[in-house]
Amino acid sequence: MARLRSKNKAVCQNEECSYYRKEGGKEITQQGKNYAGHQRFLCKHCKVVFVETKGTPMYNRKLSERKIKAICKELVEKKGVRAVERSMHVHRDTISDLLHSLAMHAKEMTAYLVHDLGLSTYEVDELWTFVKKNLKGLSPTTINSLNRAKQLLQLA
Repeated sequence: MARLRSKNKAVCQNEECSYYRKEGGKEITQQGKNYAGHQRFLCKHCKVVFVETKGTPMYNRKLSERKIKAICKELVEKKGVRAVERSMHVHRDTISDLLHSLAMHAKEMTAYLVHDLGLSTYEVDELWTFVKKNLKGLSPTTINSLNRAKQLLQLA
């Protein structure tokens, strides 16, 4: 008896592929892990291999995820880039590049909400207002994540 295929949530990240970021009809298989320990995937339609972090601000970073999260927490506390550089022992160009990458990702998410889902900019603002109003029932980590995303949207 053949074993069932595992359902992975990865979608093709190749912009030339006809299944680019589409859930339906995808043929994606796991292809082991890369040297950094990230899962690799293969799109059988376009024969392109990509890692799980492709399309995220974590893609192609030499810093660990833990260090990136710590840098984001420092930035949310309204510390300057140079202050974060001194406390985290990371070069300011690396911090600036990470901040730029996070802002671009937030901008893409806003574009997705506005263009692909058909929300107006007012509805996106209302979404943030609704989330902010209901922060009382959320965990502190979720509140920090939302504040970080809101701050990045304001920077973009």
